[in-house]
Amino acid sequence: MMLTMLPELVIRNSKMKVPVIQGGMGIGLSSYSLAGAVAREGGMGVLSSAGLDRIISNRHGRKFNHRQAAAQDVVDAKKIANGGIIGMNIMVAVINSYEDSVLGSMDGGVDAIISGAGLPMSLPEIVKLHPRADEVALIPIVSSGRAAEVIFKRWSRSGRLPDALVVEGPLAGGHIAWRELEQATDPANHLENLLKEVLDVCKTWNLDIPVVAAGGVYTHEDILHFLSLGCRGVQMGTRFLATHESGANSDYKKLLVDCVESDIELSHKPGSPCGMLFRVLKQSPFYLEAQEFARAPKCNKGYLLNKGNCAAKLENDKAFCICNGLLASINLEPNEKKLYTVGQMAHRINKILSVKELMGELTIPNFKAKINLSEKSLEETNKEFLQ
Repeated sequence: MMLTMLPELVIRNSKMKVPVIQGGMGIGLSSYSLAGAVAREGGMGVLSSAGLDRIISNRHGRKFNHRQAAAQDVVDAKKIANGGIIGMNIMVAVINSYEDSVLGSMDGGVDAIISGAGLPMSLPEIVKLHPRADEVALIPIVSSGRAAEVIFKRWSRSGRLPDALVVEGPLAGGHIAWRELEQATDPANHLENLLKEVLDVCKTWNLDIPVVAAGGVYTHEDILHFLSLGCRGVQMGTRFLATHESGANSDYKKLLVDCVESDIELSHKPGSPCGMLFRVLKQSPFYLEAQEFARAPKCNKGYLLNKGNCAAKLENDKAFCICNGLLASINLEPNEKKLYTVGQMAHRINKILSVKELMGELTIPNFKAKINLSEKSLEETNKEFLQ
């Protein structure tokens, strides 16, 4: 039993000893080994459905479709989790495989489905198609009170409201909710302000569900801070990216340890094909090539679409093909350069830890005194990000 001063987190039928959800990071960064290890240590380990057909086919040496791949990834993670809680992050923007990923995850025995990169309006209706509909927690990711209100109204027609909400601020890694830099750097969009909006909407609906803070959460003290604001848990991605168990390759992990704050950038022109701002390490070879418009337009995966199309397929002045770059970063696209995505707090990482070590640091007071960590606070990082 892990010593902790943090409260348990209960979401629908799932009880976590530690109120920490490991963020779902695609493509392949939230590996089954990472999610299983986090779940085994008392948090929620979260997989990512993006690109799973290729990842699972490569892992098991035979062809898997999207639904089969999602099921198998959950099964693989559950073998490590030792009875712990496993979730699946399914991006709304990955529209061609969205329904199959939801149903496949449920086939595999997933405990929770977390869905963002767009508003998951159809999620409750898809879940109804599966015999495990009542067993699985549904957790939308939102970045405003308005988004929460829209989801509550739409989902109420299906007779199923969210079991929890993840509120993601502008310091998160990968895709964030905003499309313009001015929006992402607006002080009104500090995570604390977004949380207040969403908590107020929950009160208006008289809905007592866990609200989970995400984006820039780094330390045990950060977790306590957000719990004091009314959250019941936090979601953390980049910190788990910098573990031995994550799917990132050795070059990726070395860059995480070596990077400084000025190395982290929100890509926008060119940016992600789905139109959302996308946080990357500037040194990523794929991103450097995209900045020079040196890569010929190409999209041969079709994972990340905007209104059914990939903006990187026909032109490269507005968007670049992130799917191939992310697959290269887990060594599954040998003919492509690598793309590395991170959260804004990545510059604080100075060593790669095991999941067990990291969970100890996050849950045990003063554990961080045993290792050399930057003392820059989340508040200070927010101020610098706005400058």
